[in-house]
Amino acid sequence: MHPAILVVGPSWVGDMVMAQSLFRALKARQPETAIDVLAPGWSLPLLQRMPEIRAGVEMPLGHGKLALRRRWALGRSLRGRYRQAILLPNSWKSAIVPWAAGIPRRTGWRGEMRYGLLNDIRKLDKSFLTMTVQRFVALAVDVGGARIPGVPPPRLEVDPDDVRHALAALQLQKPANQPLLALCPGAEFGEAKRWPAEYYAALARQYVEEGWRVWLFGSDKDRPVCDNIAAQAGGGCASLAGRTTLAQAVDLLSLADAVVSNDSGLMHVAAALDRPLVAIYGSSDPNFTPPLNARHQVLSLGLDCSPCFRRQCPLGHLRCLRDISIDQVHTALNKVKENSER
Repeated sequence: MHPAILVVGPSWVGDMVMAQSLFRALKARQPETAIDVLAPGWSLPLLQRMPEIRAGVEMPLGHGKLALRRRWALGRSLRGRYRQAILLPNSWKSAIVPWAAGIPRRTGWRGEMRYGLLNDIRKLDKSFLTMTVQRFVALAVDVGGARIPGVPPPRLEVDPDDVRHALAALQLQKPANQPLLALCPGAEFGEAKRWPAEYYAALARQYVEEGWRVWLFGSDKDRPVCDNIAAQAGGGCASLAGRTTLAQAVDLLSLADAVVSNDSGLMHVAAALDRPLVAIYGSSDPNFTPPLNARHQVLSLGLDCSPCFRRQCPLGHLRCLRDISIDQVHTALNKVKENSER
């Protein structure tokens, strides 16, 4: 039987980064197994930086679109290629392609009435598998939830040539005699995961005054905020938000001597690049989706109202983020850098 496995990947940057732990666990158990990932087109640059992946198979449908005929046709085009499919999303529609492909074993957690579409359905014990990455990796074993195999951290690998091309494309140079701080002020989920922009601006100014270069990363949606932060911070700060591709952002983040980020996809990218990292949590839970490298400090106040997992603060005060001071972040960054240099 063909040894390949098809993984149906998630639709968020952070989750796709954490999925590398599953890929690494599969390779550790079955080194000869080829792994392909069915994933949105935007995620293909991430997969190209994961050495465990043979190929990314682009899912040509946007997040949330059903399009049964197109899913069926894509599945039929994959017939005969795989012995197993592992599904990371819990949705019904995510199971259509592996079923249409006739993949003999189709593995996933019990979700939206997927009986028949999946034939290896696992029952999730959320009290046992408390972290997203554990739930991904547990699908690598034969009986889900019975035990957790070792959870290898994600480790993205960048090519030095790609880094040089990214620098040239953005007309940047890595400072030769200055440390580089990367700031990631965005979070696609919503305001309740974003440390205030004025705090980021004050932090950027402080590090510029201390002789650092500061680069701001984010999507096109983050561009106005990042441009404003850069303007407030002065000449030693550059906003790259909305100016890079995801591939370029990954490659340039690999140059950072330290990173400060909200709980976001770029936070998980920075952790997977093993950058010294301060991760700021507001409405989300650092015990559920923590950074997966050793060189990090988490800042989370643990208020009675958090984590609420809401996009906007339901109480209107956003204290879970506003009460995290600039000095706390500065101290945490110094600590994680000191620990990294030992």
